Amino acid sequence: MQILFIGDVFGSPGRKIVRDHVHHLVETNQVELLIINVENAAGGFGVTPAICEEFFSLGADVLTTGNHVWDKKEINDYLLGGMKNGSSARRVLRPANYPATAPGSGHYEGVTRSGVPYAVINLQGRVFMVQNDCPFRTADRLLEQTKAKVILVDVHAEATSEKVAMGWYLDGRVTAVLGTHTHIPTADTRVLPQGTAYQTDIGMSGPYDSVIGVEKEQVIARFLTSMPGRFEAARGDVRLSGVLIACDPKTGKASAISRISLGQ
Repeated sequence: MQILFIGDVFGSPGRKIVRDHVHHLVETNQVELLIINVENAAGGFGVTPAICEEFFSLGADVLTTGNHVWDKKEINDYLLGGMKNGSSARRVLRPANYPATAPGSGHYEGVTRSGVPYAVINLQGRVFMVQNDCPFRTADRLLEQTKAKVILVDVHAEATSEKVAMGWYLDGRVTAVLGTHTHIPTADTRVLPQGTAYQTDIGMSGPYDSVIGVEKEQVIARFLTSMPGRFEAARGDVRLSGVLIACDPKTGKASAISRISLGQ
């Protein structure tokens, strides 16, 4: 079974390159499960209901997010609606270790078109980030109630150490632990000893002629002056970043993981 995970989509350049490549990637690699992190898909900050529906129309099965999930206020009612009526919004996840009163859910179980049960868990780190519930214990709790064998975990975190630790902690218990948030793809793609595919950060699907997606001059000015200013999504050197994972649908064990980087 092939799983495609596409890393943090940043602004309209990121959305366009996903539109340009996703159908070819899915068809060529016989992808059965498509997951996309969309927390920065709306102008580089947050995501809107319309953008979520656009990704679902492209074939995404589940959309994950992170600390910018609330940047566009209209997403709140969208996620609340998904919890009430089981609409496609139920497949848009926010970090599971947020307070239970927050709109939406951080855990989703579904079935692929060929009938394979799967689960996706979205977690957020705590090092250098908001101090929500422990992501490690949250993972334990959710895995206890998960029936599927194929399980993908998106760890949205700042510190590489926290993401690496999560990979080792969940090795053998999930199919893949994939890091998001820092927008820089790492070179530690591997299958851990007990059968969990891992990469510290999948990277950004967006403009790499930038500072993690933002116009570089604006970020440099912030560093030089310490003055606030408006950040805008950059446009140059747009790439799609992701990983392709092969796993056994019966055991959930991963057998291979490979990085994907496609330009315009």
